[in-house]
Amino acid sequence: MNDVTQPSRRQLLTLIGRMGGAAAMYQAMTALGHAAETQFTGPPVLSGAKPGASVVVLGAGLAGMVAAYELEKAGYSVKILEFQDRPGGRNYSLRGGDSFTESDGTVQKVTFAPGNYVNPGPWRIPHHHKCLLHYCRQFGVALEPFIQLNHNGFIHSSDAFGGKPMRYREVAVDFKGHTSELLAKALGAGALDQSVTAEDKEKLLEALRNWGLLDANMAYTSSVHVSSQRGYDRPPGGGINGAPTPSQIAKLSDVLSPQVWTAMSFYFNYVMQTTMFQPVGGMDMIGKAFAKHVGKSITYNAKVTKVAQNGKGVTVSYQDVPSGKVNTVSADWCVCTIPLSIIRQVEMQVGPKLAAAMKAVPYAGHIKMGLEFKRRFWEEDDAIYGGHSFTDQAIGQLSYPNDRFFSNGPAVLLGAFTSGAGAFQLAGMTPAERIEAALKQGEVFHPQYRKEYLSGVSVPWTRVPWILGCTSRWSEENRAAHYQNLVALDGRVVLAGEHASYYGGWMEGSMLSGLDAIAQIHKRASAA
Repeated sequence: MNDVTQPSRRQLLTLIGRMGGAAAMYQAMTALGHAAETQFTGPPVLSGAKPGASVVVLGAGLAGMVAAYELEKAGYSVKILEFQDRPGGRNYSLRGGDSFTESDGTVQKVTFAPGNYVNPGPWRIPHHHKCLLHYCRQFGVALEPFIQLNHNGFIHSSDAFGGKPMRYREVAVDFKGHTSELLAKALGAGALDQSVTAEDKEKLLEALRNWGLLDANMAYTSSVHVSSQRGYDRPPGGGINGAPTPSQIAKLSDVLSPQVWTAMSFYFNYVMQTTMFQPVGGMDMIGKAFAKHVGKSITYNAKVTKVAQNGKGVTVSYQDVPSGKVNTVSADWCVCTIPLSIIRQVEMQVGPKLAAAMKAVPYAGHIKMGLEFKRRFWEEDDAIYGGHSFTDQAIGQLSYPNDRFFSNGPAVLLGAFTSGAGAFQLAGMTPAERIEAALKQGEVFHPQYRKEYLSGVSVPWTRVPWILGCTSRWSEENRAAHYQNLVALDGRVVLAGEHASYYGGWMEGSMLSGLDAIAQIHKRASAA
């Protein structure tokens, strides 16, 4: 009898959870049919709300507004305090006539043409973010495709291909071709005979021959057959000169550049897979749609300065930003969606476990730049319609607009999207210096940049006054020590936002946490 037994599904999930954490286990549960793609089956049922029960919500981002919306439906009296003069939080768009003020008082004025915009925060919706899609349907937010993977986009590495940008399709095909040849050689030499049966060896060789576009000698070489995937020097035509000319494959050493395989692996991330969507007209259409339903409950320009609670309720002190006048609002319960980077600077009467958790989570700095050009040269000259181009320069990534293809007149592309060292390098510059850096580095892909440039705006999230960062960055150790304390009801206060979820940095996480927060409040209120 064989001593090695197949693990049960429970044992397998436990092992995956230990090795990869809860997020990895949840994805494995999805694959095995034990979980939905997101933990959303519909809004919470908050029946039986006690007459006169009240909740104050801090922050009119998506977490706060979805909480307020469902609470009001259930009969709760709700008030929302929002520091800014608009709803949506990080869910917003910048258009011509808008301005953006950095933490040091530097003001950028946006001069985009009518209809053009950039989304400084969230900008795409994965197909499995069911909670967000539910409310978009319910509120009539029109969505359109967001093109993720565009094989005609570029990958640029300063240390590969002679510093020349390559089309994604070229490097992706060359990568699988070269690696297929290497594996075929290893199989042919018997290096894997102990790992692969004779039958599977033949199957694998046949798969490598077709998958890797290998020739009769199991070699990856330039040919018309290879060019049918990576592209031709001269594409097929008609008539006398219709025969195509094959393109020259790249060297193995070039396609092994980390910039190549990291860009390829980007599209295998669970939240980066097609199909994705965006609201027609700008990401802030979602925040505006929520505000149509809960806008009467929102007090704008309200800077929270203190949160106090006792056994009977919560009192929040806030300053009216224009006048400086200090006011208070009292309620039975409080949902706080203010980012941790800000709320931990506020006097807040909570227990030591929650206080420690609020201080334990760092925030990542990202930067985005919207560049407006006279025409869509990326479409007209380079045949790029949506998708991304990647570079190892500070700007990190370009993203091409997914709307109004083939239209005339000015258009905006995302001229930089980066984090880490690149983001800090760019954030330390003046707005004019950032734009200059984006133009210079973007010319690697598109020499037309200078000639076609009209205007631009840069948003370094570490310099955004109302968050001083972009998204929470939990580590597995921090989650184990602090996550449950952060999301649990503390007396009469509960936190919500992307930081209170396993979908950090995504609107879905914000909304799911908001719904969980009010479910906790309703359960406690009903029991009381």
